[in-house]
Amino acid sequence: MSIRHIGFRALAACCFAALVLCFEALGLGAGSSARAQQRLPTIPPAQYDEIQKKAADEFLAARKTPVFGPFEPLMHSPQVMSSARAMGDYLRYNSAVGVTLSELAILVVARNWSQDYEWFVHAPISLKQGIKPEIVAAIADGRRPEAMSEDEAIVYDFATELQNNRRVSDVTYARAQTRFGDKGVVDLTAILGYYTLLAMELNVARYAPPESAKPLPRFP
Repeated sequence: MSIRHIGFRALAACCFAALVLCFEALGLGAGSSARAQQRLPTIPPAQYDEIQKKAADEFLAARKTPVFGPFEPLMHSPQVMSSARAMGDYLRYNSAVGVTLSELAILVVARNWSQDYEWFVHAPISLKQGIKPEIVAAIADGRRPEAMSEDEAIVYDFATELQNNRRVSDVTYARAQTRFGDKGVVDLTAILGYYTLLAMELNVARYAPPESAKPLPRFP
């Protein structure tokens, strides 16, 4: 091997190393989403101001647990956190489409936003609520699930159209309205909007799921 060839290979190796460093600095390296520095870090309760203390107390009274998950970055604006929590109290547990179909809609949002924490929390809940594992796996892969029930297909189609097209076709709207009524359509739309809000906040904050969480596949 010539000295010239060795010199070229060394130069190429240096260039590659420099590119890797640049990508990691920009947060584009492999697994960077899990390692990226969190923004809007969780505020220790001992450092809450009076408004934050009041919001945290109201959260504990409503949810029977201290502030957690997406509500931690939201505590930087406790008024937004409290409003989001109150909206979630209804949409998560009491919507007109029911908890099972609500969880299906949440999975569509989490997948659309590649939101690992949202998926980590809600994928197991959806399974407990009766969503088939193959449906959950298909959504994670970005595929339309097969063998959905009629109700599941209505919710999935409504959710994917609204998330991807920012609109819902007349056919899809009519199916949802016929099955769930006007209240159900409003509630389903609100569920999608609410969990999109949380996904956006989590992504902006770079809120990391637990180490045990398996990240969603990233699409090209």
